[in-house]
Amino acid sequence: MSAALHRRALPEAPARRGWCPGLTRPMPTGDGLLARVHPPLGLLTLDQARAVAEGARRFGNGHLDLTARANLQIRGVSEATRAPLATWLAARGLGDVRADGGPQRLTLTSPLAGHDPDETIDVPALARAIETAGLAIPGLPAKTLVAVEGRPGRVLPEADLCVVAEGPGRVAITVAHGETQRTLLTCAEDAAPGHVAALLGAFARTGRRRMRDLSNSELTALTEALPSGESPAGPAQAHRSFAREWEPARPAGGRHLRSVAVDAPFGRCTADALDRIIAATAALGANEIRLSPTRGFVMLVPATASDAAAAAAALAAEFIVVPDDPRRAIAACTGAPGCASGSTPTLADAARLAEAFGPLAVAGHAAHVSGCAKGCARPGPADLTLVGRDGLYGVVIGGAPGDEPAMDLPIEAVLERLGRAEIDGLSAAFAPEITPSECGRTRRPA
Repeated sequence: MSAALHRRALPEAPARRGWCPGLTRPMPTGDGLLARVHPPLGLLTLDQARAVAEGARRFGNGHLDLTARANLQIRGVSEATRAPLATWLAARGLGDVRADGGPQRLTLTSPLAGHDPDETIDVPALARAIETAGLAIPGLPAKTLVAVEGRPGRVLPEADLCVVAEGPGRVAITVAHGETQRTLLTCAEDAAPGHVAALLGAFARTGRRRMRDLSNSELTALTEALPSGESPAGPAQAHRSFAREWEPARPAGGRHLRSVAVDAPFGRCTADALDRIIAATAALGANEIRLSPTRGFVMLVPATASDAAAAAAALAAEFIVVPDDPRRAIAACTGAPGCASGSTPTLADAARLAEAFGPLAVAGHAAHVSGCAKGCARPGPADLTLVGRDGLYGVVIGGAPGDEPAMDLPIEAVLERLGRAEIDGLSAAFAPEITPSECGRTRRPA
């Protein structure tokens, strides 16, 4: 899609997000407390994964979310079980790493990091060094994110800073500025953690929540925080926009390892389903599970594992296992009744939408079913965005959840109009001037 990256609109105060939850400070939701687990570098040993599944059953309601930052969320935690859950996971190396409100996990990497033949830098080592440097920076906003990409030329996810391979041992450091990324400097790979720390320290002192919100003068001050003698490689330049979703880690082969990738439909699975992922991973001879920003799991298994495809197929009842599944093209939050801000059953409605969205998904279109204007599952725009309000969906074409919808429709009317979209296009199918569903409300012309 070609829509520009939108800034998330803040809804009215009662609907705003609370904080970035962790284990020691979970967040209230409609089904209890939500506790977020931040596995270092998005990696789980099989024992750690078993502990997460058992923790979700023992201390939560058995449901898990997978996030776009490759973290896990345990739902249905109570005031009585929050502390035992935190203790349970901390004993297995999955506890919170800071208590000052800063980011529990600062970096985001590809789930194939360290094993991708196209990488020209040591992504895991660089990410670990940046994580260590970040822990020493007080006042860092909780949502701060540094993406580390080891493959030159790849489109990046939205992040405050990106450290991108330029070639063997060389990286560029880019900063989010408005709707673009700007290259600040290029440097040797081993110098990058120090430069990132200097930039993050200066950013923390601005009081801003995200680097994309820095003014031009604040961005200039940011670059002045670099060590003496360092300066941008020429004037800061805007270049390729952020990707809206990280590139899926699709099944691929290699000389020593092959990847098996599955995604959780709409980022939701059960503890029992995670148990089946663990069993499949162990059966294939792997010893860890990698979380994916596409809200799924990646298993790196020996290239000699001839039954890898069969193992993935066996998970098809609970996970997305093929690249052309239309559910890959649809983002959805928990919605009602699991989220107190939602008034519509977004997960069930997203599943219904997926059945009709296949032809549009094949054509490269994306949809978002959001329970409210916060847009937790997909902050930016989608070709079709449905925003729940008072039991109906506000319809936004080519926009974000915080944008003004053209009309309010029940899900049945959305599906009816979607049937026309393959021929007429989304804008025409959802134009207010066509005969609206009797129970739909037109808000304004498209």
